[in-house]
Order: sequence, then C-alpha cells, then structure tokens
Amino acid sequence: MTLDDLASAAGVSRSTFLRYFGTKEDAVLAAFDGQDRRVADALRARPADEDDWTALRRALDTVIGRYHENPEGALATTRLVRETPALCARHLEKQLSWRPALAEALAERAGTPESVTVGQTVRAGAALGCLNVALDHWTASDGRLDLVALLDEAFAALAAGAGSESAPAPR
Repeated sequence: MTLDDLASAAGVSRSTFLRYFGTKEDAVLAAFDGQDRRVADALRARPADEDDWTALRRALDTVIGRYHENPEGALATTRLVRETPALCARHLEKQLSWRPALAEALAERAGTPESVTVGQTVRAGAALGCLNVALDHWTASDGRLDLVALLDEAFAALAAGAGSESAPAPR
C-alpha cells in the first residue's frame, strides 16, 4: 500500500496525512505511541520494596494488556510489524528510546533520579529483549501460546543467571 493509498483511505490529502504521521510506517506504529511513558509510569508505581527485575516484569503488563483486549488484532499488527522490514526497523528504533525512560524510572525508584547506572540501563534493555522474545514466540504460535507465560518464562530465563544487582565482570 502506498502513502497515497493510505491518505485516500483516510479521506485526507497526502500532505495532511504526512503532517500527522510523517511516514506510512509511523501511521502503522501510532498504535504503540505512549507505551514507553505508560511502562515507565507503571514501573515508578511498583512497590518500593520490589526488586528491579520483578518491577520491570510487572510494568510490562501495561504493554501486553492490549494483546488480551484484542488478541486477533494484536496478532495481525504484531505479525505485520515483524514481517515488514521497514516497520520492524522503525518499531525497534522507537522501542530503543524506551530503554532510557525505563532506566530513569529504575533510578527514581532507587532514589537517585539524577544518576542512572549501567546496571539499571542493562536491566531495562534486557526487559525489552524479553518482551520481544515473548512476542516472537507468541506470534510464531499464531497466538495460541499464553503471552503472559511466555514473558514470565523469558524473565525467569535471565533471572536464573543473574541477580537484581550485577557484579563487575572478572578481567
């Protein structure tokens, strides 16, 4: 589908469409806008005594909630994004911007909002990696597998090899 096709389907001119979305990839991915803020806000709202890893896992429930609201639509959208190189690249680019927001939320939870650590940034990135792996497996199963269980399994796989606090690697 071309940009002109999308603008026509929306009943607007090409220039109006571009004013709102910029690219056709951004139009498709608009459904994901604001998720970084919602996850970061959910992370900040987690109990103070909860470890970072558990808090990150629970905060991601805000993302997977939409998959439960409309599983067929979510599966179709996820498949479209994963199978279209330009959409996949743009989605990963947008999701990369979530990592600093999540790391900052972890720093706020630790009482040091002005000082994000490497460990907090790594945990934020790893949590997003777990989300993507769970979504890949869920999509490959045509939505038959339980997305919550897949995300729990991905988090457990990393937690088994690392604690909430990371020690420096030996040299």
